[in-house]
Amino acid sequence: MNRYLPFRKLGGVSILAMLFALAVALPVRSDQKQDIETIEKQIADLQKKLAEAKTKPATPVTPAIPEPPVGTLPESILKKMAWRCIGPANMGGRVTALAVYDADPTTYYVATASGGLLKTVNNGTTFDHLFDTQTTVSIGDVAVCQTNPDLVWLGTGEANPRNSVSYGDGVYKSIDGGKTWANMGLKKSFQIGKILIHPKNPEIVYVGALGRLYGVGGERGVSRSTASRRASGALDSGVALCDAIARRSNFIMPCRQERLW
Repeated sequence: MNRYLPFRKLGGVSILAMLFALAVALPVRSDQKQDIETIEKQIADLQKKLAEAKTKPATPVTPAIPEPPVGTLPESILKKMAWRCIGPANMGGRVTALAVYDADPTTYYVATASGGLLKTVNNGTTFDHLFDTQTTVSIGDVAVCQTNPDLVWLGTGEANPRNSVSYGDGVYKSIDGGKTWANMGLKKSFQIGKILIHPKNPEIVYVGALGRLYGVGGERGVSRSTASRRASGALDSGVALCDAIARRSNFIMPCRQERLW
C-alpha cells in the first residue's frame, strides 16, 4: 500500500487552498502594516475632502480684466462723469461718417453734414478742424488709408435726402493727415455717400455718389480713382449709390450685390 495515497486524493485545488490558508496565517510584517495604515489614512483624508467639496458651493470664476490702452482714463473717474452736449447747436451737429485708423484707434476723423471735418489723435480728448477753408463744409464720407494714416480721402455733400441738405463739389484727397487738400474731381456729384480705399492698393479709390437729390444730371453712380487719374469714369452711372461695403477683398454694392474688386 502506497503511503502517499492520501495526498494524491487531495488533488491540485486542495493543495492550493492549503497553501493560501498558510499564507494568510503568517504574521504581517511591521513595515507592511505601517504602509497599509498610511494608505488607509490617505484614503480617509481624500474621502473627507471629497465630501466637503460636494457640500461646498462652487466659487464663480472671475474672468481676467484686460489692461486698458495707454492713456485711457480709469473706470473710477469715468463713472463720475455725465454726458452733455457740447455743440454745435445748429444742424451741423449731424455726424455723417467716422474713419478710424485701426493700428491706433485713438486717431480718427469725424465728418459732419454741415460742419466740416474734425480729427483727434488722443481718443477724443481734443479735436482739430481740418476742412474749414474749402468751398463747402458739407461732408458725406471720409476714409483713411489703413497702411498710411496720412492718406485721407473725403467726399463732400451729405447723402441724406431731407428737407434741409447741403451739397458738395466733389472728392478731396490729403496726403498729410488733413492739413492740406486737393480736389480730385467729380465736382458735379453733389452728394457722396461712400468712399472706399482699396485694401491692397491705396492708389485705387472707389467713390459712391448719390448725385443731385431733386433733379436729373450730375455725376452719380460708382467711380474709381487711380494714381494716374482723378476720380472719373463712372463704373455704373445708372445707379445712385449712397452706400457700399468692403469685406476683406471685396467691394459690394448692396443694391446689386456686385463685386468690384
